[in-house]
Amino acid sequence: MAKTFTPLHDRILVRRVEEGESIRGGIIIPDSAKEKPQQGQVISVGKGKSNDEGKVFPLDVKAGDQILFGKYSGTEIKLDGEELLIMREEEVLGIVK
Repeated sequence: MAKTFTPLHDRILVRRVEEGESIRGGIIIPDSAKEKPQQGQVISVGKGKSNDEGKVFPLDVKAGDQILFGKYSGTEIKLDGEELLIMREEEVLGIVK
């Protein structure tokens, strides 16, 4: 049974997009030595960030967007056996079109 997950406030749920097999100088890099990708697809988003007066500002990213994020951004979580990231919108570097 699949679970649904909705992040709170200005947080987003991201699935990393795996890059192709890396070959440098004819040497295939093993999975254990590869860096984790810094690109992902937004799965779901929170309602937005609120100010002191309670006004909610919607997020710029939406579900389905391809994004770039920093190397150490977000917190890794496991949901239905799949490794995902949850991060704040301010950790997103940009949207890939």
